[in-house]
Amino acid sequence: MVDIAHHFTNSLLELQFVVTANTRRSVMTLYSSPTCAMSHCARLALFEKGVTAEIEYIDPNDPPESLLELNPNGTLPTLIERDLVLYDSRIIMEYLDERFPHPPLHQMDPVSRAHARMIIKRIDQDWYHLLDEILNSGEKKSARAKKMLRENLIAAVPLFEAHDYFMSDDFSLIDCALAPLLWRLPSLGIDLSETAPVIISYAQRLFKRETFLESLSEEEKEMEKK
Repeated sequence: MVDIAHHFTNSLLELQFVVTANTRRSVMTLYSSPTCAMSHCARLALFEKGVTAEIEYIDPNDPPESLLELNPNGTLPTLIERDLVLYDSRIIMEYLDERFPHPPLHQMDPVSRAHARMIIKRIDQDWYHLLDEILNSGEKKSARAKKMLRENLIAAVPLFEAHDYFMSDDFSLIDCALAPLLWRLPSLGIDLSETAPVIISYAQRLFKRETFLESLSEEEKEMEKK
């Protein structure tokens, strides 16, 4: 029990350091992996909001000292704005939507916003968890996760059919969360064109957005060719 309390206290102290660190930056900066889907989500939200910011692509396995001074964990993405340091993709997306309210990427009423947050949480738990297994597990476990992700997406076809965007008539943070995952499917060998054309149609609507094209790193552009 004492060890748990000690760990929790250290985590809070570390968070306090990160949040209050003096960045001495006049421009917002997003440290991003060029291939990580979570980093891509944050970049997409940034471009959807039309925010002027610097994007610094770095190797997640070799983070620079400039990042480690602000975020000792070196996790990506990390957003820096003056004295603020955020290092969780979903928190960054929420912050951008609140910091720059137009155009809104959440509906304005609290109930709808809470509902959207729950949907993103389910996407992370059910689909991004499998994406992580595909990319970071052994061959057998990766193949199983790939099969499950494909089946789970096909099972969700009615949700993609109901509206132009995911469970909404308007583009939202939910779509910011989904687009990077769907972009990576062909490079992973997951083909939905015959079994779930409605998902392909939805994905193409997202991929044609100028903001999505701007959000792509050079490495992510290459994914389309694989």
